[in-house]
Parts: sequence; structure tokens; C-alpha cells
Amino acid sequence: MKKHMLAVAMALSMLFGAAAAGAKTFTWTASLDALSVDPYSTNNSFTTAFVNNIYEGLARFNEELKVEPALAESWQTVSPTVWRFKLRRNVKFHNGEPFSADDVAFSWQRMQSPGSIAKLDLGGIKDIRKVDAYTVDVETHAPFPLLLNNLMSFTIMSKAWCEANDAKEASDLQQKKENFANRNANGTGPFMLKSREVDVKTVLAANPNWWDKPKHNLTEVIFTPIQSDATRTASLLSGALDATVNVPLQDVQRINSSGTFTVVQGPELRTIFFGMDQFRDELLYSDVKGKNPFKDVRVRRALYQAIDVEAIKRSVMRGVSWPAGMIVSPALNGAPQGLNARILPFDPEAAKKLLAEAGYPDGFTVGMQCPNNRYVYDEQICLAVISMLGRVGVKITPQFEPAAKWNVRLNSQDISLYMIGHAGLPMVDAYAVLFDTVATRSAKAGGLNAGRYSNPAFDALLPRIAAELDAEKRRALIGEAVAITRNDMVYLPLHQQPITWAAKKGVELRQSPDNQLRLRLVTTN
Repeated sequence: MKKHMLAVAMALSMLFGAAAAGAKTFTWTASLDALSVDPYSTNNSFTTAFVNNIYEGLARFNEELKVEPALAESWQTVSPTVWRFKLRRNVKFHNGEPFSADDVAFSWQRMQSPGSIAKLDLGGIKDIRKVDAYTVDVETHAPFPLLLNNLMSFTIMSKAWCEANDAKEASDLQQKKENFANRNANGTGPFMLKSREVDVKTVLAANPNWWDKPKHNLTEVIFTPIQSDATRTASLLSGALDATVNVPLQDVQRINSSGTFTVVQGPELRTIFFGMDQFRDELLYSDVKGKNPFKDVRVRRALYQAIDVEAIKRSVMRGVSWPAGMIVSPALNGAPQGLNARILPFDPEAAKKLLAEAGYPDGFTVGMQCPNNRYVYDEQICLAVISMLGRVGVKITPQFEPAAKWNVRLNSQDISLYMIGHAGLPMVDAYAVLFDTVATRSAKAGGLNAGRYSNPAFDALLPRIAAELDAEKRRALIGEAVAITRNDMVYLPLHQQPITWAAKKGVELRQSPDNQLRLRLVTTN
């Protein structure tokens, strides 16, 4: 530990000694903090995006979300289920230790540890093993053309550093078991962790020994999470911040007219939807005893028809959302076209009739689990839906909480009726949404299927989708899978939400539809 801290301190001293005169500090905010800097301890996409500025994988996405080499210089298939990766030489971790195949093999084993949530994104991979000092083989369970996209979830940690700091296993946030890697980091990426105060401030410094040629011009990055919309906007307009990646929609015009800041806005790949516990015989949070109303498709359809997505777009989202009929964004790779129309109309009377047919003529009460700082207007959306459901007799007990607590709920299935969103990340593919949220939950699949829906016919489609090389045949298979989710009313889709960032004039953020701020591309004057 002391060796690591000394090495990082020396690197930081070199950096700031050389660049003090032309130092470029970039200050930014979001509505939530990273849940951890241990890259395997969570599947929260904001956390992953943040940590990926520190840690790197074998491959990465470029500015156009196309795969390009990172810690691997090249790759080839040596059999239908084995890919061989040639690793980049002369790469060093932030503490000066050399990077090699030992770190890749160790990272794979660490990702299999009990506290690892990230392993749920890599169910298609059977093993990763060392061939020689700069070669590794990745073996899949079956032919898997999307392996490179899948490997975006696999970032590399230092074997020696983890062993020296008693962090050989992932921090277990579900069991509240932290280790050194939860608040300290040692990656190979473009930025080094300088200091971290959880929910207060995290400071990064540019890595002077990064293997790649920087496209950024930053020397220091200061991240300050601010949950309050009003405070976040006020802090930006005061000049205390250079950028925010969570602009309240009501503040867009105000920020644009400031003369100092510019808003950058576009559709996100993320679809927002509601899930339901379809597994338990009795819901955790409901006045219905002895049975689970969400196991009845008529109840699920009733909730669907009780929610007015156009009213949410108009009154909550200020016209900036794209109502959805499926949980997969039509902009994702492989997404079927023509299935994003709503499958049933908004019709409260039809909803009441369905509830009565299912045995709930007077409705019922159920708890709703929502984050209040994760998605665009998440709490406001949930409040609107509570009002809509109340009109058909479904009375809601709200359970609103910060993303950190809500994320633990999802991963421990402590839910009844819950909000969730998915952007097809990190793969940027429709398969990722289906694999994470609909596949039968197991140690290797369904990591975000908190409602534990299970359908053998759906599960049988997933390996076929994963192995299909023909793009049109693959899209057709994805269409079959999506049709199952629509017909079974597995989820209640709402909309694709907007990405709304703002930055001081002269700051270039390079916004991407995956809503990930890549600091290696940020420049400021």
C-alpha cells in the first residue's frame, strides 16, 4: 500500500511540476456519485462510465461507439469458441507496475468472486487464461460474435496491487463488505485517482505515463455530485463548474440564454420502464396476502393501460422523450424495427375491467421502489404514475431513495413494483438489454431481472441470438424475443429519455448516445 501511494505521489508531482503553468482543471457534476471505484462491485452504468476513466479493458469504444484496441493490440479467432488477444507491451499501472497477461488472468478470477456484480454481464465467457506474458485466450461457451462488445464490461486490475492491499476479491456492496479497492484505484487508464470523498468530491489527475496519445488537454478533474436539480444548475451558472451531465429540462432555456454555457441535447439509448415481482407467491410490499397479483398477465396489462405515456411526455418530460412500446431502444444495434409502438392504448376503463376480471374489483395496494437521482425526472415520473394507477384502484406506497440504496434493492430483489432503465450498455446492443433484464436470473444471466420473470422459450432464443452471424437473421431472432416480452407484458415500458448536458463555452465534451462522459476526449480552453 505504501509503495503504491509513493509511486502515485511521485507521478502526480512530476505531472504538476511540468504542467503547473498551463494546468487545465476540469470541474463537473452529476446527480449522483459513483457507487464504488472497484470496477467489479456494481453494474450501475454511471459508475461504470466513471471508473472507465481510470481502468481499461482489452478493447474500448471510440467516439462513434465503434470497437477499437485498448490494452489488447490485436485479436483473432483460433476456433469458433476461442479468441486470442495480443496484449499491448510497455503499459504500466498508475503505481508504475508493468501490465501483463498475469493481470488479465487474475482480473478474470477476481471477477468471479462472490461480491462481483459485473460478472453477470459476462455470462457468455467460459474462461480467460494466460498463453504467455503478452497473450491471453478468451473462451466462450458457444460461438459469440459480440465478444468484443461484451468485453467492455471487463476492465483490468493489477494482480500485485490487489494482493498487496488485501483486495483479491471484489468489494461486496450487497453485504456492505468493502475492501481497499472500493475507495482506492490503480488502473492503466488516462486518469489516476488522486482523492475520493464519497458523495462529496472525487479528484482525478491525468496519467503522464498513459500508453495512448491523449486527445484531452486536462491535468486535473474535479467531480462533485449534486443531487438537487436547483443547486446543480445554480452551481453551474455561478461559474463554479465547467459542465454537468444532468441538466434539468426546465433549465435548458435559462442555461442556453446565459451567454456563458451551452446545452447539448439528444436522445439516449436508455429506455425507462417499470418491472414487477413475478416470482414470489406473495409480494413483499402489498396488502394482497397469499398470492401475487403480478403473476396474472391481466393485472400487468391493467397497469400498462392505466399509464398515460403521452401525458408523462407532455407534463413531466416537457416534450423531450420518446414513448416506447418495448424495452429495447430502436437505435440499439440489432433492435427490431416496428415493435416500438404501444401494444395497448391508454384506457383506464379497460384497466379497471382487467383488474376486476383478475379478482381485484377494488384494486389493491403495492409498494413502488423508485430512485430519486438516477434517471431524468425519475421521482416526478413515479409520482405521475402513482396518480394514474390510483385512478384505477391500484394504491401505491412510495419508496423513493437515492440510487445507491435503490441499486442494492435491485440486486437483492427487494422489490414489488419498481422503476428501472437500460441502455444496452456496455455492449451498445439489444442483446444486452434482453440478457440483463429478461433472461431467467442465475449466476450468469439476468443480473437486472429483479422481478425474476422466467420463460424457457425466451431463454432458448438468447444463445441463438448470441451466435448468429447474419445481421438480418439475428435481428429477426431479437424481434421474436422482444415479441415475447411485449405479449407477456414482462415490463411496462415508458420512453427513451433525453441526454442533456451543459458546458461552459470553450469546453468540448464529445457527447455520445450512451451518455458516458469520456474524459480522454474532453478539451477546455
